[in-house]
Amino acid sequence: MSPSTQTTPDTRAEVGVVVPCYNAGPRLRPVIEHSLNIVRRVIVVDDGSTDDSASSIEGLDVPVVAFPDNRGKGHAILEGFRAALEAPEIRAVAVVDADGQHDPAEIPQLYGEFVRNDADLVIGSRAFELEHVPWRNRFGNRLTIALTALLLGQRIPDTQSGYRLHSRRLVEDVIATVPGGRYETEMEILVKAVREGYKVLPVPIQTIYEEGNPSSHFNRLRDSYLIYRRLFTASLRRRRTP
Repeated sequence: MSPSTQTTPDTRAEVGVVVPCYNAGPRLRPVIEHSLNIVRRVIVVDDGSTDDSASSIEGLDVPVVAFPDNRGKGHAILEGFRAALEAPEIRAVAVVDADGQHDPAEIPQLYGEFVRNDADLVIGSRAFELEHVPWRNRFGNRLTIALTALLLGQRIPDTQSGYRLHSRRLVEDVIATVPGGRYETEMEILVKAVREGYKVLPVPIQTIYEEGNPSSHFNRLRDSYLIYRRLFTASLRRRRTP
């Protein structure tokens, strides 16, 4: 672990990690173990897995919230938020994917920028210009950046990144006002943060991309449609507040 990503007592105590999980298999345990090296509180939300993912982390000191059926990543995130806020010392909540696409070692960097900039939503921004990233991902990211800038008036370099750090006050507001769903819930959280005056801060992270990742449950047609629909409807519905 490099000096820039070394954990601190503040990070360990003040950051909670939510890991939404759906059929992540053996990928889940390394993510949880690594996260526990960084923070004290990690919550796994098992979104109706059918592969006994949760059994792979038996023996680890982490609470598991289990849905009887698959409900979608957005529902899992919201349930994880509720569980994280049960600890009064939590100042920020990070969301880390269960499949290893996010490196928990970057949480101290994200939290450091969060504190220094008094931010509410820190987005881990990937580099899509890298050669190993397929052209359709680069195109989709550029399209979403352009639409987000047009509708929200703010350019955000990686609107689709699920590696995010949220302030406690933003999490409390999200729980009260944002509906659950699949991947589109993350878009609505972003729209809410921008429209309602929360401070949104992109921070570069390592780009980990696995072509044909078997643990990814993103349906390119259905989920892209839901994300863009939520972007349009949420941006038209919400208004910026002082």
